[in-house]
Amino acid sequence: MKSLFFFLLELEKLKRKVRRGWILQNIKNGETTAEHIFHLAFLTWLLGREKKLNMEKMLKLSLLHDVVELYAPDLTSYDACGIKKRMTAGDWKKIKPKEGRPTNEQRKILAQIKRKLENKAMNKITKKLPADLKKEFKSLWLDYQNGLSKESRFVKQADRFINFLQGMIYSKKCKKIKKKLWLQRIKEVIDDQHLLDLLKITEDYFFKK
Repeated sequence: MKSLFFFLLELEKLKRKVRRGWILQNIKNGETTAEHIFHLAFLTWLLGREKKLNMEKMLKLSLLHDVVELYAPDLTSYDACGIKKRMTAGDWKKIKPKEGRPTNEQRKILAQIKRKLENKAMNKITKKLPADLKKEFKSLWLDYQNGLSKESRFVKQADRFINFLQGMIYSKKCKKIKKKLWLQRIKEVIDDQHLLDLLKITEDYFFKK
């Protein structure tokens, strides 16, 4: 029970950790990691009713997917644009974020850096948890990282959509957000029909109103 108490104590920090992307956009009082997780969990629940998937698993994946940000940075595509060849996880603090679209090579390097930092964070998070919970956390995390199940693939796409939605909300007061570029990118990474239907409504609301 004590290990659960200390985990909950650590978890509380995510309520105060503002997401890196919004800091880079100079958003005042930007969304925290905990708020993002909350938003994603509701999206998963609401759309998950229409899908014949394991709802409990999807909600757990939604809650767990960014817990690693307790100890790992939530690096963004802006960071990817600032990546130089041969950068490693130890160099992440040297990255100078830039606007634009990263190359495929930069995306690949960023993915490698994120995976190493996040796996290290997950190991730290689960180190003192009860054995059964540690096993479940790591199993779900491996599934989410590698898209091993239909549930994790849906949650990963839902995560991208909810981040896009938040960006569109902030675009009303932040002119730095390049809406058309964001829209182009989200259309490249989403193919789930339920999310595409929701994206169409979102596009109509923010781009044609």
